[in-house]
Amino acid sequence: MRKKIVAGNWKMNTTVKEGVELVKAIAQQLNRIPEDVQLVVAPPLTHLSSVNQTLIESGCSSQIALGAQNCANKEKGAYTGEVSANMLATLGDGTNRGVEYVIIGHSERRGYYGETNEILLEKVRLALAAGLKVIYCVGEELSQREAGVHFDFIAEQIKEVLFPLSQDELKNIIVAYEPIWAIGTGVTATSAQAQEIHAFIRKTIAEKYGDISEQIPILYGGSCKPSNAAELFAQKDIDGGLIGGASLKADDFIGIASSF
Repeated sequence: MRKKIVAGNWKMNTTVKEGVELVKAIAQQLNRIPEDVQLVVAPPLTHLSSVNQTLIESGCSSQIALGAQNCANKEKGAYTGEVSANMLATLGDGTNRGVEYVIIGHSERRGYYGETNEILLEKVRLALAAGLKVIYCVGEELSQREAGVHFDFIAEQIKEVLFPLSQDELKNIIVAYEPIWAIGTGVTATSAQAQEIHAFIRKTIAEKYGDISEQIPILYGGSCKPSNAAELFAQKDIDGGLIGGASLKADDFIGIASSF
């Protein structure tokens, strides 16, 4: 059975104090979600140490894992402002899990910062080598969907970044589908549309890796909220969500995670 994952991408929101209070509020409601659901919180870089310590003190670091929102495509060196995968992976002190996940290829990184599939492959390889699990994002814009090239576009994102990996490396990949065309546009993606793309992603991975594709969690990264999470998560190939705005409210985040 594939792992069920609900990951919160806080993006550039909250102060350190606010982030600590948010994760405390999430921890207090863990009894509302099934034990087989893995939560991941990905706060801003500046918050990682404080949130990590809060998870340890709350005694819930096994059910709430810590993630980062990005990492560099270089191992080390003169790259001002960048943070390497190994820096993230070694955040803990050896007595706790520290950073376990990293989000790579988010549509905002691709769109605002020009990250190409070539760059993302470098990031993925370094993250996996550092022992991190990768949440790799794919998705199409409205113009690509309207032109009928969205399947080809998503297949390219998968083939250029995931197909160079070994089967063992692929076991530490989680794919997140972002319908960019349905985020902040007023257009809504239906559960059937989401399932169609998730099934396509799994089929594409199966073209190279066979049955291992059935083990890869695929998360929905659209506008998921407590009111539509149950319908989305009931779909055969949707294994959870990569949550944006709703992850900034503990009640909403837990409400989504309790929808399985």
